[in-house]
Amino acid sequence: MRKMICKMIILLAALAACRKLSGATPDTLVLHLQDAILLAQEQSPSAQSARSTFLAAYWNYRHFRANYLPSVTLTSSPYLNKEMNKITQSDGTTKFIQQNQFGADLTLNVNQNLSWTGGSLFLKSTLSRIDEFQKNTVAYSSQPLVVGYQQSLFGYNALKWDKRIEPIRYSEAKKQYVETLEVISATTCNHFFALASAQAELAMARQNFASADTLFRMAQGRHKIGTITENEMLQLEINRLNEETNVMDAEISLREVEQSVRSFLGVEQGIALQLVVPDSVPQFEVPLASAMELALQNSPDPEFYTRTIKESESQLASAKAASGLRADLYVQFGLSQTGRDLRSSYHRLLNQEYVSISLAFPLLDWGRGRGKVKVARSQLALTHTQAEQGMSNFCQNVEKLVLQFNMQARKVHIAVLTDKRAEQRHAVARRLYVMGRSSILDLNAAISERNAARRSRISTLRTYWSLYYTLRSMTAYDFEHDSPLDEQLPL
Repeated sequence: MRKMICKMIILLAALAACRKLSGATPDTLVLHLQDAILLAQEQSPSAQSARSTFLAAYWNYRHFRANYLPSVTLTSSPYLNKEMNKITQSDGTTKFIQQNQFGADLTLNVNQNLSWTGGSLFLKSTLSRIDEFQKNTVAYSSQPLVVGYQQSLFGYNALKWDKRIEPIRYSEAKKQYVETLEVISATTCNHFFALASAQAELAMARQNFASADTLFRMAQGRHKIGTITENEMLQLEINRLNEETNVMDAEISLREVEQSVRSFLGVEQGIALQLVVPDSVPQFEVPLASAMELALQNSPDPEFYTRTIKESESQLASAKAASGLRADLYVQFGLSQTGRDLRSSYHRLLNQEYVSISLAFPLLDWGRGRGKVKVARSQLALTHTQAEQGMSNFCQNVEKLVLQFNMQARKVHIAVLTDKRAEQRHAVARRLYVMGRSSILDLNAAISERNAARRSRISTLRTYWSLYYTLRSMTAYDFEHDSPLDEQLPL
């Protein structure tokens, strides 16, 4: 918790510095991509849900481990009995006798489960007292020391199977938490660049409208002196009206995207978001062999398939145990004594021994037990097939993701260069049109190419960072800095 608080303080300080350096107003939040990711990992609803899910898995694991530690229990059940009861006498007759008594007992019990046998070893000490008010007598009964053991001889050993399954489940939960944070980072990239795209669309729409308005006003003057045709002037007016409509559509779209981003990041409604879109990406490649090894080691998917196989094996063992001979063993050895006072109840203790074996064998169950075993065996075979197919798909996804990521940096470079050239071409086309050396069709084509290049630039950046954080989520590794991820578990 202390580390999380320190992390949050660093985040707030960084955001405050961004505002100060950018000259933004207090109601404007300037976000770089890394700032948005850190903010999402700290306070987004998805991150809070991930922490709650991991904590539930952690406490479930703690509960599992406690089953293999000794437990100490102190119990007492005092009672007061004053009523007429039917009592069978020594000669076989029955009488209604008034009873007026008080009873109390105190038992200290120490229990230890044994995972390799599935049995339970216990040690207990008991003291009981009964007060007969009518006869004004007191009786004590003590069991100073009793040692016992209970065991299902051919039954299902839940302790053994839990010891095989629960550590895998907890390891899966830890890896799942790290993966979820990186998935949140990838989702943040999508939201970040969706907002960047909406802001760029509005900026382009306003720029296009300003340009179309200027050209239309110029065309009105040129039309009066007869240097352009009426058809061309009408085309310019149509362009101006279309661009005005595009501005309104872009404003509506931007508000919708901002609402979605605020909801995801947990940012208040009154704060405007100003994004700083990265102009470049790191230049490195991810080795496929290393990525595959890290994914198999750090991804929760292999743990998931291993756990499902173990759970199916556990269900098969349970079905086999339920369909055959069942026997329960109970053994108890100890000391006991009774007396009229507390001291005498602990004097000259007597041995007590108790051994019990209960047997149950299904003679006729119409194949129910055998059917359950067949179903469990089929389910285990299906689970093995699904696990093999799932791991094959997992490895293919890792390979596909690495290949896409290694090519994406080059695509980003091409998209950035195309955006610059399209902006230059638009400037040249506009200048030539104003000089009367180009047609309106050439100018419209240049505007369309510039808009498409700007959209492509943002889209390729979005794809690059989404691929990168998706790759991090599958490998739990920071390939940019060549170091494993150091995510603090919320304990």
